[in-house]
Amino acid sequence: MQNRKPYSGIILRWLAHPALPVLIFLLFLGIASTLKFGIDQQNDAQISSRLQSEAKSLARELERDFTRHVEALKRMAERRKVLPAISEAQWREDARNYLTDFETYQAIEWISRDFLVRWVEPFTGNEDVLGFNVAFSDARHEALDRAILTGSLDVSGVIQLKQGGTGLVIYAPIGASDRNNGFIAGVFRMENLLEALQAPRIRNHFQLDIMESGQSAYQLNADSALITNFSEQVPVNLPAVEWALKLSPTKLWATQHRSFWPWVTFVTMVAVGAMVSVSVLLVQLILKRNQVLLKTRSELEQEVDQRKAIQQDLARLASTDALTGLANRRFFMEDLAHTLSIADRQLRQVALVMIDLDRFQMLNDSLGHQFGDELLIKVSERLNQLSDERVLVAYSGGDEFMICQQQVEDIDDVINLLGHVKQCFSKPFIVQNEAHTITATMGVAVYPQSGLDADILLRNADIALYRAKDSGRNTYQFYTEGMQDREVMRLELDKDLNNALARDEFVLYYQPQLDLATMQMGSVEALIRWQHPERGLLPPIEFIPLAEESGRITDIGRWVVLAACRQLAEWSDGPLSHLRVAVNLSGRELDDKGLVEHIQQALAKHGVPADRLEVELTEEIFIANLERNLDQLTRLNKLGVHLAIDDFGVGYSSLAYLRDFPVDLLKIDRSFITNVTDRHDDAVITRAVINLAHNLGIQVAAEGIETEAQLNFLKSHRCDLAQGYLISRPIPAADLPALLARGIKFDSLPTAP
Repeated sequence: MQNRKPYSGIILRWLAHPALPVLIFLLFLGIASTLKFGIDQQNDAQISSRLQSEAKSLARELERDFTRHVEALKRMAERRKVLPAISEAQWREDARNYLTDFETYQAIEWISRDFLVRWVEPFTGNEDVLGFNVAFSDARHEALDRAILTGSLDVSGVIQLKQGGTGLVIYAPIGASDRNNGFIAGVFRMENLLEALQAPRIRNHFQLDIMESGQSAYQLNADSALITNFSEQVPVNLPAVEWALKLSPTKLWATQHRSFWPWVTFVTMVAVGAMVSVSVLLVQLILKRNQVLLKTRSELEQEVDQRKAIQQDLARLASTDALTGLANRRFFMEDLAHTLSIADRQLRQVALVMIDLDRFQMLNDSLGHQFGDELLIKVSERLNQLSDERVLVAYSGGDEFMICQQQVEDIDDVINLLGHVKQCFSKPFIVQNEAHTITATMGVAVYPQSGLDADILLRNADIALYRAKDSGRNTYQFYTEGMQDREVMRLELDKDLNNALARDEFVLYYQPQLDLATMQMGSVEALIRWQHPERGLLPPIEFIPLAEESGRITDIGRWVVLAACRQLAEWSDGPLSHLRVAVNLSGRELDDKGLVEHIQQALAKHGVPADRLEVELTEEIFIANLERNLDQLTRLNKLGVHLAIDDFGVGYSSLAYLRDFPVDLLKIDRSFITNVTDRHDDAVITRAVINLAHNLGIQVAAEGIETEAQLNFLKSHRCDLAQGYLISRPIPAADLPALLARGIKFDSLPTAP
C-alpha cells in the first residue's frame, strides 16, 4: 500500500502534463493514417484482383475468337490442297462464305508458292494487294519458308497492311514441303479483331494494349483518361505469335470501385482522437481543481450527510402526518390504489373505514386548538395499535381518520375490525390532566361491491359516514347502493337551499306550549319549514344540517327572528297578543357577533316587546363556549329577551352555568318524559330537575308529551309548561286562533276555572 502512493503521484503528474492532449491526438492521427493506408491497400488489392479478372476474361475471349479464325483458314487451305484445280470463281465463292460467317476478316488471299498474292476476296478495296510479295523481308521470307517446310501456321504479327491501316495476317500453308501449293492468308484489321472484345464495360472504362515482344503493338481506346498506378497484363495463348493483353482502367472506373471506408475510418479516428484529447484536457482541468476540492471534501461530506438526513425526513413527511405520526392522506390513497390492483388479481375484498370523532369540533373550539391537537395524538396512538400487515391506519385531516383492511374474506372480518375501533374509544382520553370521553362514527365501503377504484371507494365511505351521523353518531354504517342516490338528492337540495331565502320559500309553523297552572296556551315554539317548489313541505331535519354545514344557517336564523317578530306584531291586537314565541338558535348563530344587534333591530322594526321573544339553545351548544356565550346571552337578557335551555339533562357539563347565566326556562329532554310513568329513574330525574329549577327561580317545560298520564305526572309535580303531540302538532299561524278558541281539554285532568 505504501508503494502505490509514489506511483499514483507520478501518474497524476503525467496526466497533468500539458503535452499529453497533443500526444494523444498525434497518436490517434497516426493510427488513423495507418488504418487508412491499410484499408487503401486492401481496396487497391481488390481493384487489382477485379482488373486481373477482367484482363483474363478478355484474353480468353481473344484466344477463342483467334482459334476459330485459324481453324477456318486451315479448312480453306485443306480444301485447296484437296482440290488444287479449283477455279478462281469457285474459290471466291467459298471465300465469300467465310467472310460472311466471320465478319472479322479484312480479306482472304491465295498466295502462290513464289510468295505472290494471286487471288483476293473481296477484290474491291484490295486491288493493290494483287501481285504483292508477302516475303518482303528476310525475316518474313524465313518465317514463310519455315511454315512451308513444317506445314504449320505463320502469323505476321502486327504490321502495316498493304491495304492501309494496322493489322495482322495469318498464313495457313496449303500442304507442306514439296507438295506445298502456297498459302491461304487471312487479313485482319486490329480494330476489327478486337471489336468483339469491346463490350460497353470495356469500351467506357478501359484502354486495351496488344503487347508484342514487350512493346505495345496496338492500342484500343487510347484517348481515355487513365489512372497510371493500375494496369494488368496477361499472356494470350495464340499459335505462332507471342502476345500479351494489357488492361488499363480509366480514372472514373477506379473511382467507382474505390471504397469510402478508408476516409470514414480516418475521419472517425481523428474525431475520436480530438474528443479523447479534449476529454484529457478536461480531466487535466478537473485535476487542477482537485486540490481545491479536496480541501472542502470534509465539509461536503458533512453537508451530504445532512442532506441525506433531510431527504429521509422529507420522504417520511411526504408519507406521514406531522402531528399524528400516521400515514397521511396522499400516501394512504396511493397505497389504497395499489392494494386494489392486487385485490383485483387475487379476487379478494378490501374494506375502507372512514372515522369521524363525535363532537370534536365543539371540544376544539371550547378548550382550544392545543387541546384538540393533543386529543388527536392520543386517538392516533390507540388507532395505530390496530396497524399490521393487513391494516393501514391514516389521518385524513380535521377530525377524520381512515383505515384500509386488506384481504377481507367476509363481512365478519370488517365487523371485527369495527369492534376493535370502538374499543379504542371505550376508555376516556387523558388530555391536559383531565379525562374526556370521545366516541366515533364510522362509514364503511367494501371493494368491489362499493366501488372499483380508490376515489369512488373513498367517496362512498364518506356517504356511509354521513348516513351514520344522521343515525345518531357513535355507530357505523356500511355503504349501500341507494345511499349515493340519497346523497345526490341531498346535494340537489343543498343547491336549491341557496335560492330558498331569495324566493321566500320558508314558512314558520308553531307548536303550542300548555301552561299547566291555567291549562291555557301560554306560548308557542316557532319551527321552520321549507315549502319546496317540487318536493313539497320539508321538515327541518331535511335541510337544517345542510344549512349548518354550508354556513347558511346564520342567514336562515336571522330570517326566523324577523318572521317571528313580524308574526308577534300581527298578533299584538288580537286574542293571541299574550303569546310568547320561542325561536331556536344554532351554535353558528351564537358565534355571530351581530346576533344581539340583529334581534334588537327586528324587535324595534316591528314594535314587539322584548319579553315576548324567547331564544332556545340546546344544552350542548350552551356549554360549548361558556365565556363567549355568557357575553352574548347577558346582552340578550338586558334587552328583555327570555332564555331557554333545550334538551336539558343530556349534557355532561357542570350545572354551575344555571347559577351564573340568566336562564329563564329549562326544557326537559323528551328521553326522560317518554318513560316517566314507567321507569322509576326517569321519574326521579324529572322531579329533581323540576325542584332544582324552581329552587333557582327558573321555569320548567317538558317536551314530547304524548299521553295524558305523562301530562298528569308533570302537572302533579308542578311542571310549568308542557309541549307535545298530545297538546298539538306544529300548525300554521292561521290555525292558532281556532285552537285557542276551542281550548285544550283532557278527560283525566281538571279544567281550569
